[in-house]
Amino acid sequence: MLDTAAEAPRRRTADSTVLALAACITLAVALLVRMPLLADESGDYKIFLQPWYWHIVSHGGFDALADPSFSDYNVPYLYLLAALTYLPLSSLVGIKSVSMLFDLALAYYTFRTMSLFRSTHRWAAFGAAGVVLFLPTVVTNSAWWGQCDAVYTAFLVGGIYHVLRHRPWWACTFFGIALAFKFQAVFLFPFLLVLVLVRRVPWRCLLAIPGVYLALDVPALLIGADPGQLLTVYARQTDTYRLLTMNAPSVYQFVSVPGDTDSVRSAGVLAAGVLVSLLMGLAVWSLRRGRRGAPDSGLRVPELTDTRIVLLATCSAILVPFLLPSMHERYFYPADVLTVMAAFRRPRQLWYLPVLVQIASFGSYMYCVSPQVGPYMSMPALGVLMLFALIAVVRTTVHEFRHESEAPTVPGQAAPDSGAAEPARP
Repeated sequence: MLDTAAEAPRRRTADSTVLALAACITLAVALLVRMPLLADESGDYKIFLQPWYWHIVSHGGFDALADPSFSDYNVPYLYLLAALTYLPLSSLVGIKSVSMLFDLALAYYTFRTMSLFRSTHRWAAFGAAGVVLFLPTVVTNSAWWGQCDAVYTAFLVGGIYHVLRHRPWWACTFFGIALAFKFQAVFLFPFLLVLVLVRRVPWRCLLAIPGVYLALDVPALLIGADPGQLLTVYARQTDTYRLLTMNAPSVYQFVSVPGDTDSVRSAGVLAAGVLVSLLMGLAVWSLRRGRRGAPDSGLRVPELTDTRIVLLATCSAILVPFLLPSMHERYFYPADVLTVMAAFRRPRQLWYLPVLVQIASFGSYMYCVSPQVGPYMSMPALGVLMLFALIAVVRTTVHEFRHESEAPTVPGQAAPDSGAAEPARP
């Protein structure tokens, strides 16, 4: 018995060494997979990213951000572009390298988040991170497209990680950084509001979101940027695209409106807001009802567990872009990642969820990635797949809320879903 106890630390050390070696090999393979795509110039790169880069070069690097009107992105991403102009890299490789670095950050936070559930089975967390790193949409988004969806999504997943660690201020800080990089971070804000309403996140912590957003504007303000222009960048973005859908596998694949679409877009935003609010209200009602207890119904829900947090975030990431008009194909990027995490947490119920979302999401990418193949893709069919994915995750989430699904805690051990695998830090 003593020999067995003495060997346990050595086994853990050996396992950590093997895990570190596997991580290095995985990262090397991930980079090799992306290398052949680095030379390709996407339409977005030619029309937007490259002109922005050379505008910054021709106007003095960071000094160019005194007037950021040359771009429709917020300044945090422009800071990264400005920094690239001082490095000995081509604009194409530099822009894609930034996005690829955040692919790694995304995989890292996926690993850290999933490790909270299975502290003694880190290989499951490693598997989830590996799957995320090799998702077709993740690889294509950064290495071919040069888009920065990995940037804001990495901070969103980091925010979820800090929620699970009971660090609400850090969580809201990460959500604020995500919002500062991309407006699409708001797709997870209904989920965040549920956390606030059930007091998992205190109201005052929400101040970190605008606080971080404004703090990231300060460098641009110091070199002369117009405050009004910085604060209204997202308002200008919302008026840019008037189509009901920009190749997104959303509900608007089933809607055809001749002529002006403004009234339909307005009605769609209103309908999405009502439906999302209704589902949020049901989630909050279920949790509060469960806290009071309902012994006669047998439907008592004791708390907002960590599994339910991941499922709620996944629902929000699919539901909001599915219902809103004028969505792009890339706007399901957070859903691409969170469905993997949900599937690893509930494999029996949701093993197929990331498959459905990936087919629908990457299928819509084909219109840009491969124009020859795009016309042969059925966008309504991809919308149906995304709808099936939404139904599946909502159904599983409702089941999770209606039934006691956590294993009983063994005295002296942390509950498997308690989020206590690592000690909470201030």
